[in-house]
Amino acid sequence: MPLMKIRGGDLDLVEYDFEPFRAGTNIRPLRIDRPLRPVPRPGTFTVRAPARIHSTVLDMNRFSPDQPGGGGFGYAVRVYSTARAECTAEGIEIEYERKPIIRHIVEAFRATVGYQGGFRIAADDHHYKHVGLGSTGTMLLAVSHAMNAALGSPLTAEELRILVGRNFVEETAENDDRVAFGFETGVGPAASTYGGFVVMGDELALAYRHPFAEGKNVFVIIPKSGISSSGKSEFDLLMNRARDLDYRDRPIKAYMVLMDLLPALERGDLKKAGDVMWEIEFRGSKRAEIEHHDFAIYNIMSRLREAGIEFVGMSSVGPSIAVITGKSEEEMKAIADSLGLSVALSTAVDNEGLKVTQTA
Repeated sequence: MPLMKIRGGDLDLVEYDFEPFRAGTNIRPLRIDRPLRPVPRPGTFTVRAPARIHSTVLDMNRFSPDQPGGGGFGYAVRVYSTARAECTAEGIEIEYERKPIIRHIVEAFRATVGYQGGFRIAADDHHYKHVGLGSTGTMLLAVSHAMNAALGSPLTAEELRILVGRNFVEETAENDDRVAFGFETGVGPAASTYGGFVVMGDELALAYRHPFAEGKNVFVIIPKSGISSSGKSEFDLLMNRARDLDYRDRPIKAYMVLMDLLPALERGDLKKAGDVMWEIEFRGSKRAEIEHHDFAIYNIMSRLREAGIEFVGMSSVGPSIAVITGKSEEEMKAIADSLGLSVALSTAVDNEGLKVTQTA
């Protein structure tokens, strides 16, 4: 991997060695200041975790691939990944196509709780690829909770989401057993754990959580874009242009979240929350993410709002657009058709979070 240069301003140039490593090495276990007693339990433990829509980062100057944080907000949706785990005497068996990322979180978990035995793990993600639902973080969280339940839950839900945030990795382009640390604000694990709408502060701090958009529908629309949102392209976008704009706009973004968005969420005002989201689309790193694709994204979102859609926002680095509305699926399809778009996914907000079950 190349040596990446990050410029956030005229006097802010740093280098980051984006070096991959073998899965299960370079782990970041948590230090827990209480005795942990992992006790293998019989049976198989299954976790169903909702996906997330990541609306925006608050300040990209506060995170990098080896430093989770940056703040942000997003919400859980009723699209699910599942993971099953059972204890074995030794060894790690993984039934999942993306074995390196699972192997890495397994070793981080075992080192944290001090477990020397093995696991048999099977995972199944939601199969919606590259639509902004954060399948990697959801799967790492689900596997962590399944292993934790199989050992009598030595870690709390809060500790597990921090563990995932600190050890968030992606596979390398070479598709071997190596991984590399990815960009992680903590929005995904928090939303998947607790459901609803979450606001994150820096260093994976969960600042706020609230039920969101009860009785409303969520639709994901994917406009055509020939611009990459992954790999070096994503790195250059997030750590250069986006950081520069967040230097300027992070105070107003934080102010709008605290003074406008949170009160709207408290009173269940989806339209007001959507107005705040629309303002943030033009601010800081979110603006950089949208402009990275094409100004046509702004035109599409504007026309969706003009059609009466209450909450419109591009998810993560796009180009997927996630909307929340009281309109029916038929009404939404008609609007999308009139704009030359198609609905890739119809769902709703999950306000309950992940669930754990046990079978013999």
